[in-house]
Amino acid sequence: QAQLVESGGGLVQAGGSLRLSCAASGRTFSSYAMGWFRQAPGKEREFVAVTVRIGGSTAYADSVNGRFTISRDNAKNTLYLQMNSLKPEDTAVYYCAATRRVETVTMLRTTPAYDYWGQGTQVTVSS
Repeated sequence: QAQLVESGGGLVQAGGSLRLSCAASGRTFSSYAMGWFRQAPGKEREFVAVTVRIGGSTAYADSVNGRFTISRDNAKNTLYLQMNSLKPEDTAVYYCAATRRVETVTMLRTTPAYDYWGQGTQVTVSS
């Protein structure tokens, strides 16, 4: 069972950068596929990025591709999301999530693929 804690959110001006972190408990972090999702007020939670557990493949939502980078440090049990060139429409609560059940990138873009979620961290981008 994984416990996830996000950090690194905050208020930033458009064009700025933030790096989110997601600390995971346990000794099996490397066995999980890890994803980032976000949820803006009044909207559904949406996929942002994912890194699979084997091979290091990553995938991104079209809206963040080229601006955001997902990475993981298995030695530190930590997932990261580097966010550059932030836009006001990136404003949302960002969640990290983990799963061992699903390995296909197509399915990992969907919330039902994940068993564990963090509490979220707020990112606000001002114009």
